[in-house]
Amino acid sequence: MENVGRLLLRFLLVPLGYFVAVLAGTLIILVGSWKLWDAGSLDMDTRAIAFYGYLFGAPVLLVMLLSVMWLPAAIGVLISETFAIRSWMFHVANGAICAWVTWSLFGYADERHLPLNQPVAIVAAGLAGGLAYWAVAGWNAGFWKPVFRPDVQAIDAASPPPQIR
Repeated sequence: MENVGRLLLRFLLVPLGYFVAVLAGTLIILVGSWKLWDAGSLDMDTRAIAFYGYLFGAPVLLVMLLSVMWLPAAIGVLISETFAIRSWMFHVANGAICAWVTWSLFGYADERHLPLNQPVAIVAAGLAGGLAYWAVAGWNAGFWKPVFRPDVQAIDAASPPPQIR
């Protein structure tokens, strides 16, 4: 019964972790690729236009990343859930590889083959997304391997069984 509860919890945590990872990646792309920090050097009219561009562009980018990133990310998530890999390095590397693969497949906006975003911002978004996924769902991956279970061998070795006299 305990395993069924952990399995149901995984069905909730994995999609939530995926959403948080894509949200973190979207924010990194907004800040890094669109140079959001340079808005202080602009005049007020340009700032207002940039603000509304970010306000309406961010949800579109989030929906596009949610719909495109699920397949490459699912491969790494299935591996981590199957083998109960809980290392933050695995999940960060999975995020970076998934972002790079998806950017390579869908990164061109037209026939000129100019990338839509810079690869540094894309890999940084993948790194942040992998870390965000680990923080939500990856640190306790694998429903069949509990996180907080007392070590049975250590308990048995520490106290001998009672003797009947």
